[in-house]
Amino acid sequence: MTPCDMSAPMVELFAGIGVKYLLCRSIGYDHVDLHKAKELGMKVSNVSYPPSGVANYAIMLMLMLQRRITQILARADLQDYSLKGKIGRDMSFSSVGVIGTGRIGRTVIDHLSGFGCKIYCYDPYQNEEVRKYAEYVSLDELYAKSEVITLHTNATEENHHLLNAEAFAKMKDGVLIVNTARGKLIDTDALVEALESGKVGGAALDVLEKEDGLYYYNRIGDVIANRDMALLRSFPNVIMSPHTAFYTQQAISHMVGSCFEAAEAFEKGEKTVHEVKLPD
Repeated sequence: MTPCDMSAPMVELFAGIGVKYLLCRSIGYDHVDLHKAKELGMKVSNVSYPPSGVANYAIMLMLMLQRRITQILARADLQDYSLKGKIGRDMSFSSVGVIGTGRIGRTVIDHLSGFGCKIYCYDPYQNEEVRKYAEYVSLDELYAKSEVITLHTNATEENHHLLNAEAFAKMKDGVLIVNTARGKLIDTDALVEALESGKVGGAALDVLEKEDGLYYYNRIGDVIANRDMALLRSFPNVIMSPHTAFYTQQAISHMVGSCFEAAEAFEKGEKTVHEVKLPD
């Protein structure tokens, strides 16, 4: 059982005890069986919160990867202050590919523009404001031109394992991968192989495939049955954080408020921006 399990059996269970609304305290709602919710006449909502928290966290991870900060700090703890193996890259001279130009992706681009780096982006639905700072390109062109690639799109059936072996093969050697969106966007096996071969020069992952039952729990002393996680954590050029990019005081305040706003609107029969459109 996980705190995010809203598969068909769970949706039926809630409906059976009289629950009419499923209020997700997250932007993503891919953990909810929307078809079952619609079948049972239930309404579903998600939340919104300032995009700057996740956007700035993603940029922080980019900088950490580029400057090899985890190695610098680990070696400093051992009083190794030598320079060998610590040389980094300058963000201002990098090319960054942003996949997804929704609210968070747009904020990443806006904030990255201050660094002076070249920014490429991809989204099926293009935004004119984004064009001030970034160039829309195809996915293949983004893969080929970007030294850093950051993901900012919801997980869907269509983009499951968007970054797979075929995608990695199209990228620059030594590309850096940042994911603060959804673990399902990356084929973990393909990422491991790309890290081992050196095709991927580093990865910063705030999300992970099969993270349910791990993140948001205290698992100190437990034997964790997740070999993908153990393998990724063994790489010195991989940074992993437990799905905390969103976790700011401002975001939590908005998340809680959005849930109450949606519940009130549903109960009054009013429209709300938080309602999730159910499948046809």
